[in-house]
Amino acid sequence: MKISASIYSDKKRELTAVIQDLVDHQVDLIHVDCNDDLSVFDDIKIIRALCDIPIDLHIITEYPSKYYHLLEDNPVEYVTFQYEDLKEHLNIPANVTGKKGISVITPTAVTIFDEYSDFDFILIMATIPGQSGGKFDTVNFTKIREFGNKYPGKSIHVDGGVNAEVSFIIRNMGVTSAVSGSYLFNASSIGNALMNLTKREVESHFSVSDFMIPVSESPTVSKSGINLKGVLESIDEGRLGFCLVLEDDNKLAGLVSNADVRKALLNNLDDFKTFPPTELINLSPVTISDSATVLEMLQLIKTSTFPILYLPVLDDKGFAKGIVTFVNLIKGEL
Repeated sequence: MKISASIYSDKKRELTAVIQDLVDHQVDLIHVDCNDDLSVFDDIKIIRALCDIPIDLHIITEYPSKYYHLLEDNPVEYVTFQYEDLKEHLNIPANVTGKKGISVITPTAVTIFDEYSDFDFILIMATIPGQSGGKFDTVNFTKIREFGNKYPGKSIHVDGGVNAEVSFIIRNMGVTSAVSGSYLFNASSIGNALMNLTKREVESHFSVSDFMIPVSESPTVSKSGINLKGVLESIDEGRLGFCLVLEDDNKLAGLVSNADVRKALLNNLDDFKTFPPTELINLSPVTISDSATVLEMLQLIKTSTFPILYLPVLDDKGFAKGIVTFVNLIKGEL
């Protein structure tokens, strides 16, 4: 996951000093907020003269068309327009280069992306746009998951309240880029803050239930009616490489992953059409409580003697509440 440094969050130093610091620490992107201020492009020219770090421009305006000629003359790698402020539809000229995104605040449904399905990404504002230092609203974990499911070929950017813990969670959820402002520039050094935003062990203020995939959105099969075809269909439709196996009362009976299917078939090649389908099930997967913190989750993973890709989430009575997967986190570390 790329870190996009929001330069106007540093209110103590001149722009040239801020940019040089970011260059020295090899930040991924430079985030420039434009609250309907054309003079922002003067700063973009300064940034271009100082470095070649990609520019991530976020424009809040009622009339985006007045920015098109400036974008043509001053190309940026990423340009985002704030959806809620628009009073005209976005018709960005083809010769405006760079990846294009639409930004939404927390109350706005991600389905507005249907209007801009040719765009490259969505920017989810997890706090109030233009205000630094806000707290990440947990409802945005759900929005990230919803957007990823509905638009699997598009990228997700997040802005607002991104600290070390939020960074870990959204990396695991497959977010492409995170904007960091106050957290980055209020730290003892940009280097320390960047290290915290990309490290794997973090302090905890969120619980697993805040960001898990709920059981209602998870691929599942019933243990009482389990069969090979049903398991394969559930795994295939879920597109996550596993399915949860539930008792009739919704308690967790086990988990079936691609690896479990492969193992069962290898063990029953001669009679794979008639072997007991219960042999597919991992009856004792590692699980975690829905009230566990991120730190407790990481500690659990570290104590495991084998890699954990799927972590079923249970309440204190053993009922399935959801699952946490680590596929996106592994991809993001490559």
